[in-house]
Amino acid sequence: MSAPSPLGVPTRSDGDPDRVALVVPGVGYSPARPLLHFACSVLRQHGWKVQELWWQVPGDFPQIPVADRIAWVERQVTRAIDAEAGACRLLVGKSLGSLACGIAADRNIPAAWLTPVLTLDHVARALQRAQAPTLLVGGTADQMWDARLAESLPHEVLEVPSADHSLELADDAEGSVEVMRQVVSRLDRFIGSLAR
Repeated sequence: MSAPSPLGVPTRSDGDPDRVALVVPGVGYSPARPLLHFACSVLRQHGWKVQELWWQVPGDFPQIPVADRIAWVERQVTRAIDAEAGACRLLVGKSLGSLACGIAADRNIPAAWLTPVLTLDHVARALQRAQAPTLLVGGTADQMWDARLAESLPHEVLEVPSADHSLELADDAEGSVEVMRQVVSRLDRFIGSLAR
């Protein structure tokens, strides 16, 4: 597992330098947390070079206007994508990271969004115009998941009954592990389906 540099600069792993996957965290959900950790493992198994974005969300982030939050995320993600000089060919993002789905849509980059913020108009509109292969994963107990919207989009969808915003089941550790297995399996199929 990669760790952030002292300056919070994204870190990378070995893999095909012409196929870079950028892993984008949530507010408090770093690439070291289970969903993103296993997503990185799947990417590496498929020969991708993984770039993990580590960020420090400003302390007053919840009070910042939504448009400014979107702009902040887009700046971080754009900088990381541009640093790859055209080699970034996949985004995998968790929650807050999905605010960058407009970038994926505009640049025609495939993406896997884990617990995307579907209740935000910016995210919904970007996903409606996205043409590249896209996977959406969410749970019915997640207040930021919109099942009706997810099903109306022309993307692959994995909806997990009773899973929360961390894709866990309340008071059910064993069931939560099974959910993780299900998500990892779906990510494996999705990533494996992308053309080399």
